[in-house]
Amino acid sequence: MSELKDLIVIISKALVDIPEDVKVNEIVGEQTTVIELKVDKSDLGKVIGKQGRTARALRTILNAASTKLKKRSVLEIIE
Repeated sequence: MSELKDLIVIISKALVDIPEDVKVNEIVGEQTTVIELKVDKSDLGKVIGKQGRTARALRTILNAASTKLKKRSVLEIIE
């Protein structure tokens, strides 16, 4: 498991009501790593936040971490 995936798992589990339903899948491409986040339907709003603020914050943290590791990564939130 990569550090970026761990980071998203830890933050997501802290945000939601049903942490056992948090699923994170990592797809490593040649230039970009896609991190897919899937949560329970009732927790979707918590992960996205008002006007997408929480999702934007998650992407900002992921971007900062991946820049430090000299990688590119994208966060996809799956409904």
